[in-house]
Parts: sequence; C-alpha cells; structure tokens
Amino acid sequence: MRLVLQRRMTARFRGWPAPDRGGRPGPASPGPGAGKRTVFGRAPRLPLSRTRRREQRAAYLFLSPWLLGLLAFWIVPIVASLLLSFTDWTLIFKPHWVGLGNYRAMASDHDFWNSIRVTVKYILLSVPLYMVVGLLLSLLLNLKLRGMNVFRTFLFIPSVLSGVAVAILWVSLLNPDVGPVNQALRAIGIAHPPRWLADPAWAVPSVVLMGLWGVGGGAIIYLAGLQNIGAQLYEAASLDGAGPWQRFRFVTFPMLTPTLLFVLLTSLIGAFQVFDTAYVLAGSQGADGTSLNFYLLNMWTEAFTNQRFGYASALAWVMIILAAVVILAIFRTASRWVYYEYDPEKE
Repeated sequence: MRLVLQRRMTARFRGWPAPDRGGRPGPASPGPGAGKRTVFGRAPRLPLSRTRRREQRAAYLFLSPWLLGLLAFWIVPIVASLLLSFTDWTLIFKPHWVGLGNYRAMASDHDFWNSIRVTVKYILLSVPLYMVVGLLLSLLLNLKLRGMNVFRTFLFIPSVLSGVAVAILWVSLLNPDVGPVNQALRAIGIAHPPRWLADPAWAVPSVVLMGLWGVGGGAIIYLAGLQNIGAQLYEAASLDGAGPWQRFRFVTFPMLTPTLLFVLLTSLIGAFQVFDTAYVLAGSQGADGTSLNFYLLNMWTEAFTNQRFGYASALAWVMIILAAVVILAIFRTASRWVYYEYDPEKE
C-alpha cells in the first residue's frame, strides 16, 4: 500500500498518469506536453493544427492594415519626435545633436512662458464654465416635455460644426465696431463695450465665450449620465422627505460624478490642444500677437515659421508630460469624490 501511494505522489509531482490501485500504470493521458501546469511551470504547447494556423494567418492578414497604420502614423512619428527633441534641425540640413539644449532653452524663452500663461488662463476659465453650463443644460434637457428631442438636436448641432467656420463667424459677431454683439450692448445702455479680440485683456475670454457655442456636446454626455441613474434612488429619497435640492445634492450629483470625471478629462485634453480657433483668431482685429499665443500655436510657429523642428519637438514632449501629470493627479484623487452605484472594490 505504501508503495502504491508513493508511486501516485511521484506521478502527480511529475505530471505523469497516476497508477491504479493495483500499482499498474493509469490510463493514457496527453502527458506534460498538453499544456498541463506542473511544479516546473507550463509545459510546451502542442503544435497547432493546419486549420488553426490558417486562421491565425487570416487574422494577421486582416489586422495588417491597422498594424501598418499604427506603425507608420503613430509609433514611428512618436519615436522620431522624441529623437528630434534632442537635435537642432531646420528641415534643410541634417539634424545636429544638442542633447538637452532645447529643453534648457525653454527656461529663457519668453514665448514659451507666455504660451503656458495663455493656455493655463484658458483652462481655468473654460473648463469650469463649460462643465457647469453643460450640467445645467442637461438638467433642462432631462425634463419630460413635448418636443424635447428637437431641442436636444438643435443644441447638439453646433458642437459638430467645423472649428474654423465657427471662428470666422465669431470674428464677425465680435467685431468691436460693427459686430452684432457690441451693437446689442450699446442698445441696452453700455456706451463702451469690450473690444473683444482687439483687446489683449479680452482676447482669451472671447475664445472662452466662443466655446460656449459647442457646449451642447458635453450636455448630451451629462444627459446620458442622468438617464442612467436608477429611479429607485429618487423614490427612496422622496420617501425620506428629500426635496428637489436634496435629491440633486445627495442622489443626482454623487451618481453623476463618473460622468463628471469623464467630461473633466476630455475638457482638459481639449483645452491643452486648442489650435484651429487660435490660428484663425490670432492677431485679428488689431490684437497683439501674444494675447492668443496658445501652446500648440507657439509650437507650430517654432516648427513651420522659425524652422526649429527640434525645439518644436521638445515643446511637444513638455506638453505631453505636463498634461500627463495633471491627468494622473486627477486619477489619483478620483477615488475621493467619484462614487458608483455598485463598486466591487469597496464590497
């Protein structure tokens, strides 16, 4: 009996078929080559059949256009940009290695610091405003009224229009002399309305005002989050005597925080990437060239106007690092203010 048990333990340890009670070898099994895990690790896999190999080749064949596009338009440009950030390249001559010279040059670059100031000012003004206005609009769009779908459509249409076309439209609307906005302000008694894009102090607020044109996109996202809140939560709050404000504060807002997190992240990423509107508006109506010198616009100017492609690549990587730090900080603190109706991690 002891010999049989010893053989069984040895067979189980080595992954061999265990013997039966009479000490004879057990039934045939695929053996260690069939992918069974042993104490020595996973054994080598059996060779694939001809059909499986044919399916794998077909899968890679269908994936090849996307993989080639990923390699040609994402991976290669990213690696090239990183390498160029350590060089001095004017597109005509060969890149000259300068190490960290481009990054050290930013410390004394006035345009670099001005672009950061303009971009940060735009972020601080636009992101909170767009989030609050979008939330208020979504609360109105969530009402059960006749024709609400038509209002939702009209509100969403401006967010899908071309940014360049919208910028040209707002240049006419905000014209300090003959624009409809200032004419309306004069009609209500404001004798000296803002000069908007022509005034450096009002240039960035003007771009923020233009951004309200497309706030409907965020409102639709909020609306989807509102309609995903369970009705039983409102029923329980009503049974406890909660009024409209208490239901919004203790039910709607906490359950909407995942949507708020998503809108916050997308708004921040969009604010870091302002370019087309700034490119159309920069210098318009007599404003000085630094009032709308956003970060991406400054990077484009360094590359395609000043022919400093290495320095522009370094600017791109600095922007990526700054944006990544901000986004990671939000993710690290999200657990403190983002709530879910069911969170398995807290069970």
